[in-house]
Parts: sequence; structure tokens; C-alpha cells
Amino acid sequence: MKDLIVYYSLEGNTEYVVNRIKDKLGADVLCLVPKKAYSSKGAMKFLWGGKSALMQEKPELEEYEIDLSAYDRIIFGFPVWASTFTPPLRTFINENRESLSGKRFAAFACQAGNGAEKAFDKLEKYINETSFEQTAIFLDPKARQTDKKDKSIDAFADALKG
Repeated sequence: MKDLIVYYSLEGNTEYVVNRIKDKLGADVLCLVPKKAYSSKGAMKFLWGGKSALMQEKPELEEYEIDLSAYDRIIFGFPVWASTFTPPLRTFINENRESLSGKRFAAFACQAGNGAEKAFDKLEKYINETSFEQTAIFLDPKARQTDKKDKSIDAFADALKG
């Protein structure tokens, strides 16, 4: 089985998780990069990111090339914004809806507060999936890194290996 991790990371927390699990799974990685970067500082980070998430915006992404037919499972990784998944994932799914059909899915979310469960529900509905094989929630895994958090990331990767 071949895995692809598709993710967006604003402050590096999601990227930290991706880097811990990609080698364990032998997964390929696609980092989504919006053409217009989101602010990562101050109140604008919350205002612009939250508005973009709530309005279900689909930001234009930097060009990427990926042959989704080469993958059996897609693992989505994202920070939680306003109790939903980040807009770059919405763009990716919208651009690749047909190619995603019939795939298996898993997801992980990084958050400082709460809302990941709602974000998973919204993501499942957006990709027309009844349930993910695995989900995991990580609280600021890079910003407040601990051995316990790293072990929970490793446990998620191990669960995906089955």
C-alpha cells in the first residue's frame, strides 16, 4: 500500500508531525502552499485565517504535480482553524475530487485549543467519506514538544501501518 500525506502547515506544528510519520510509513509528502501566504503573527493570523476557514474559501495554490492514482491512502494533516480544516485542503480536494474517489483516508489535526473533532466531521463530509481509518489530534506538537507528544505521533503512525 502506498501512502501520500497531503498537508498545510502555518507555524510548523503540522510539518513537525509529517516529518515524524513519513519515514515510519514510507509515505510521500505533498505540502500545500497558498500563493498568498496567511499571516502567522498577531491578530491578523486569527482574523484572516478564521474568516477564510469560516467562509470556506479555496485559496489559489502554488503549482504542484502529483499522480494520485499511485496512492491507495491519503493522509490529511492540518491546523484547526475555527473548528474546521484549513482552506488549502479545501482547494486541493476540490481540484482533485475525481482522483480522490475510491481512496482510503486518514487525518490528523494540530491545535492549540479545540475543534478538531468538528474539523474531522467537516472534512469527511467534504470528501464524501463516511469515516477515516484513523484520526489523531496533537496539541502544539512542535511549539510545546515533549516525549509524550512524540510518542503519541509515533503511535498514530504505527496504527496506520496496521
